[in-house]
Amino acid sequence: MKKIALLSILFIVTACSSIKTSFDYDKEVDFTKYKTYAFSEDAMNLKIDDLNRKRLLTALENELTAKGFTNSPNPDIIVDIHVKGQQYQTATATTTGTGYGYGGYYGYRGYGYGSGFTSTQVTYDNYTEGTLTVAFIDIDLKQIVWQGTGVKTIDENANAAKREENINYAVQQIMANYPPKAN
Repeated sequence: MKKIALLSILFIVTACSSIKTSFDYDKEVDFTKYKTYAFSEDAMNLKIDDLNRKRLLTALENELTAKGFTNSPNPDIIVDIHVKGQQYQTATATTTGTGYGYGGYYGYRGYGYGSGFTSTQVTYDNYTEGTLTVAFIDIDLKQIVWQGTGVKTIDENANAAKREENINYAVQQIMANYPPKAN
């Protein structure tokens, strides 16, 4: 249950910070031949809450339509989606205090005086990083021909409108890498 709860908040990302994206593709493939798509069964049944799954699928449909794709029962590609959440913790140490001292060196003998007080406070920050991966699978080749990934820190307190905005932003940033530019 904890895993499903974690994944249900996966896409509640903050729009004010950037999403890190990456992509990979098969350089032998002619991407202009892909015109139709369908979502994989796994994508349709993602283990996230229904509202966020609907937001994610709608965002992908909008981006695919903008790129000239049509949803079809006989698609050129299958669109597969994976989500993952990972918990992290950071620690920040802050040292405060005062100190004073005096020292010198005379001949072969040294002398000095020193005193002071310092303290160190450690602050821990827990956060969840979400990863969204979108993969295009060629029906004829039966292999992945393009894959895009986005990674971002999740805002667990986002309202419904902000969640939708964040999901749309994440999908747009990932899909900006499709079709891949020829090298």
